[in-house]
Amino acid sequence: MTLSSPSRLPSSLPPRPQISRLWRVLSLPMLIYIILPLLALFLRISPEQLVANLQEPNVLRAIGLSLTTTIVSTLLIILGGTPLAYAHARRQFRFGRLIDTLIDLPLVLPPAVAGVALLMAFGRRGLLGGWLDLLGVQVGFTTVAVIMAQVFVAAPFYIKSAALGFASLDRELELAASLDGASSWQIFRFVTMPLSWSALLGGSVMSWARALGEFGATIIFAGNFPGRTQTMPLAIYIGFELDLDIALTLSVILILFSFLALLIAKGILHRDWMVTG
Repeated sequence: MTLSSPSRLPSSLPPRPQISRLWRVLSLPMLIYIILPLLALFLRISPEQLVANLQEPNVLRAIGLSLTTTIVSTLLIILGGTPLAYAHARRQFRFGRLIDTLIDLPLVLPPAVAGVALLMAFGRRGLLGGWLDLLGVQVGFTTVAVIMAQVFVAAPFYIKSAALGFASLDRELELAASLDGASSWQIFRFVTMPLSWSALLGGSVMSWARALGEFGATIIFAGNFPGRTQTMPLAIYIGFELDLDIALTLSVILILFSFLALLIAKGILHRDWMVTG
């Protein structure tokens, strides 16, 4: 028996098997269940009401605070999460599985638990809060607390995506740059980062979307003060009790923001898969 020559190998993969009509029908109930509440939300408020409510001061303050804090928190996640993701991808940690579990932990923690943990660490009577208070720094129930809560719950999305991107690189490219005399920083800046940009950007977008929707940890650690700590999810919580139209308006905006963020992230990752695949 002789091996086939490369020219005789199939030029493309065989076509995927078609999904039977039965599976398509069985998938409809869950798909409808996901779509129906979102559709009901959009049908409940008219475009005129949406535009009118966007002129409310409390709505504008909540939107502005959410956008400002999520941009800052995403930048902090990128700055602090990139070294951690790179070290984790290169397996430069002892007890790597334990570190990986700790990174994932905020994803499964109840948001209220995250808020209490942050309060016990950085609140006035917390583990570090007393020292911060002596320095005249108050963290809890401030805008800084909003950013810290967002970083805590959203960082794993970026770290995991970046680590996967770094781990998928061909190490021979970095080795070749090293043999050419490039330093570790030059290799990271001119080789590793450009080749991992899609994973880093996709993780950044996902982290931003998660930070935008953060509620539980924020309300416990930062409170719900209009103009200072009241982000869009917190304004929805108050608006549901006081003014349903305001809650509906902010809910629609959050859905649109989240949908666009997911669409961008999936588009980036899909394009990268098409290029590398």
